[in-house]
Amino acid sequence: MNLKPGWLLLLSISAGVWSVPIDRNAGNQEVKEEVPEENGVMNLSYYLATECSHNKGRDSRVSDARHVFSNLCMCPEALQMDHASLLKQFEHLDPHNQNTFEAKDLELLISTATKDLENYDAERHEEFKRYEMLKEHERREYLKSLDQEKREREEKRMQELKDKHRQHPKVNVPGSVAQLREVWEETDGLDPQEFNPKTFFKLHDTNEDDVLDEQELEALFTKELEKVYDPKNEEDDMMEMEEERLRMREHVMKNVDTNKDRLVSLEEFLKSTEKREFNNPREWETLDTKPLYTEEELVRFEAELRDKEEELKRKAENLRQEQELLKERGKALEAQRREYQQAVLEMSQRQKEPQAADGQPPAGPNGELQFQPEAQKPEAKEEKVAAEHVADAPNNLPAEPPQNLPIHT
Repeated sequence: MNLKPGWLLLLSISAGVWSVPIDRNAGNQEVKEEVPEENGVMNLSYYLATECSHNKGRDSRVSDARHVFSNLCMCPEALQMDHASLLKQFEHLDPHNQNTFEAKDLELLISTATKDLENYDAERHEEFKRYEMLKEHERREYLKSLDQEKREREEKRMQELKDKHRQHPKVNVPGSVAQLREVWEETDGLDPQEFNPKTFFKLHDTNEDDVLDEQELEALFTKELEKVYDPKNEEDDMMEMEEERLRMREHVMKNVDTNKDRLVSLEEFLKSTEKREFNNPREWETLDTKPLYTEEELVRFEAELRDKEEELKRKAENLRQEQELLKERGKALEAQRREYQQAVLEMSQRQKEPQAADGQPPAGPNGELQFQPEAQKPEAKEEKVAAEHVADAPNNLPAEPPQNLPIHT
């Protein structure tokens, strides 16, 4: 089949029009500019933070995971991401799947992060207990240093402070209707008779992600904590207040967070208001109502403190000995430096002596010659004066002979 040149030209133009390349990145250009990268690997935590915050239903983790995964696959960087590098950064991903990021990976990541947070809370409780034991240890050591009269007076003062701390208004159980109504009235400024759980949830979901996270929950307990703790009072310890806040948040999570994701959804919150405990007006037991440690734990703690104190003393003694050794070495080095300086001076003087014996002018510090007028000897000076006198003798004679001298014939 033969085609004319005109038809060939028309076909080539039309083919060029039909084969316009499609920019697959045009639709995701804005996402590409906002996604942070590190060493060419897509920052997965960015997607977990943004996508999970936009997800409105948190009860179904698998659907959330698939939603995040679908967005990852739509991103051009996801097609080229190094999954092995992600495994190094996130050790809790599925090791059997190193090619793609699946829903199971997100499940493992969320569950591991939850366990890490639970371990963090346990560590905070343990740290606080050690803090309280240290306070008691220091109190006992302080009382031992006093005489009998001062000790009794100080013990009485400390007991009065404890009693004063315990005399506080009733603390409502966190998450109960009494506690929430109090926040509704005093913080939100609303009528307590018109309390509505759903409206309350919306008011305190500050970031509007349809869940109450740990920070949002802890903010609800401020009114209750202010009943017990005041930073202006000597008897109120702010470390205890933060421990009390942590205990309140854990209590709410235990009774409300049914799927254990450390988040309270609207559905979970509404279901908690239907429980019998929600309307129970009993009082919250604060930290001062029960001991935080036993006497045996305090004894072990004090023994541990003594061991650490002895270890610190040994280290301090070793440091002192090393410091003395360094001083001695410094003195030896200083003496050696002075010997070297003296040797250099003597060598310099010895180099100048042969030059003076040979009649050569002394050399300078850089080897240059220094010309200086030599001192004349006394004999040479006298001879020079006599020679000058003889040379000037004719000029010293009188111009005319003296007058009135006798004439001898």
